[in-house]
Amino acid sequence: MDQLSKQPARDFLDFVNASPTPFHAVQSAKDLLHKAGYREIKEKDSWATICKPGGRYYLTRNTTTLIAFAIGSKWNPGNSIAMIGAHTDSPVLRVKPVSKKQGEGFIQVGVEMYGGGLWHTWFDRDLGIAGRVMVRSSDGSIIQKLVKVDRPILRVPTLAIHLDRQETFSFNKETQLFPIAGLIASELNKVSEPNVNDQFSPLKAITERHHSDFVALVASEAGVKPEEILDFELTLFDTQKSCLGGLHEEFIFSPRLDNLNSTYCAVKSLIDSSVNDADLANEGAIRLIALFDHEEIGSRTAQGADSNILPSILRRLSVLPSSSATSEDISTAYEQTLATSFLVSADMAHSVNPNYAGKYESDHKPEMNKGPVIKINANARYATNSPGIVLLQEVARKTAESLSVHVPLQLFVVRNDSSCGSTIGPMLSAALGTRTLDLGNPQLSMHSIRETGGTYDVAHAIRLFTGFFQHYSDLSSKIFVD
Repeated sequence: MDQLSKQPARDFLDFVNASPTPFHAVQSAKDLLHKAGYREIKEKDSWATICKPGGRYYLTRNTTTLIAFAIGSKWNPGNSIAMIGAHTDSPVLRVKPVSKKQGEGFIQVGVEMYGGGLWHTWFDRDLGIAGRVMVRSSDGSIIQKLVKVDRPILRVPTLAIHLDRQETFSFNKETQLFPIAGLIASELNKVSEPNVNDQFSPLKAITERHHSDFVALVASEAGVKPEEILDFELTLFDTQKSCLGGLHEEFIFSPRLDNLNSTYCAVKSLIDSSVNDADLANEGAIRLIALFDHEEIGSRTAQGADSNILPSILRRLSVLPSSSATSEDISTAYEQTLATSFLVSADMAHSVNPNYAGKYESDHKPEMNKGPVIKINANARYATNSPGIVLLQEVARKTAESLSVHVPLQLFVVRNDSSCGSTIGPMLSAALGTRTLDLGNPQLSMHSIRETGGTYDVAHAIRLFTGFFQHYSDLSSKIFVD
C-alpha cells in the first residue's frame, strides 16, 4: 500500500485532533461541509422555498447533532433516501456542576462519568478541558462559545505500587477518580476580587461552584471575563495527539475512534459523492448523513438517535417538490420514502485481539486494514439482514469496478457465550421501518482513552460509503424484498 492511501487517515487525524467533544466534532463537520458548498438551514424555518433539487444543505440540533443531505436533481416526492448514520459522542469524564474540591493541599476537580468507558485508562494521562460555555454578552444576550484548553492541566494519579500491591487495578469511581489541577499553596497570596455582579442569583456564582483559577482559565480561552460566564458543559480529553503508528504506520493511535472514525468517513463520502452538480444530475434520491449525540448513553435524548429528529426531517424531505411544475400527490409520500430507503448504521467494530483470541468466534475474527465489518446478531442487537448484506456487497463490487481498487468487507458475530453491544441501527429501523445494516471499521481498545484502528480502513470506508451514495438508486430497484 502506497503513501497516497494513507492520506485519508492523515486527514482523519486532523479531524479528530480538532474535535475533543461532540460540540467540536459537529463544528469540524460543518467546516468541511461549508467548504464543499453546503448551505446551513434551520429546523425552525420552512424549507419549501429553500431546499431545491440539486441543492446541498445541513442543519444542527444542540450543536452536537448534525444532519446533512444532497438532493438529486431528478428528485420527486416519495422517492428514496440513502442514509448513513453515526454518532459524535464517546465515553468521557465530564466536569460536575459543582466541581470545587480539594484534599491534602491539592486543588481537585469533581468529574462525572459519561458512558461506559475503560476508566482505568484515564489514570496518569495529560488531560485538557473542552466544551461549551454560555456567556452573557455586553448587550445582555446569552451566547454559546466553544473552548478547548489544549494543554495538560489535569491528571488522575495512580497509587504507587509500593503502597498497594494489587494484582488487578481497582479503584472507587466516586472518591478516587478526581483529577488534580494544582496546589492550594499557590493561591494563598491571592487577593479576592470583588464580585461585579453582586446581586441575587438563583444559583451560586460560577466562581463559587468551581475553582476561581479554573474559571479564569476557561474565560481566557473563551475570550471573556470570568464574571460573564453563566454556565458550561466541559469534558476532559487526552492532550496527546492522534497519530499513525506501527512499523509501517499501519495503525491509527487515537482517542475517540469510536465513533469519530465513522463520523468523518460519513461526512467525507457525502462530500465526495456530491462535489459537482453533475454528481446529482441523474440522481432521483436524496443522499443523507445523520450524526447523533448521546449514543453512548442510550440515545434517548432530544439530540439522540431515539428522538424525533431523523423521522421529522425525513417527513419534511419526503414531500419536497420536484423541479417540474406538475402537481404531485404527496398524501403518502412519507410512507413511500421510508419503504424504499436504506440506512447504513456506521459504528466501530471489534478487531481480533491477538492476546485474547479465545474471546472471538473462530470463524468471525475481523482484521484491521481488511475493510469495514458487517455486524450481525440473531437477537437483533444489530439490524443487519441478508438483503442488506447483498446490497452492500453489490455496492462494494460496483465501486471496485469503477475505481479499479478493492473495496473489501468482513463479517462478524459474537460468541454465543458472550454479550453483544448494540447501535443506533435497531432503534432507527424500528422507528422508521426502513431497511438497515450495521457495520463499522475494526478497532482495538474500544472505549479506552487511547484506541487503535487501521490506517487503510479509513480509505476503505470512504470508498464504500461514497459508492453507496452513488449506486444505491440503481441497485435498490434490483433487489426485490417486500
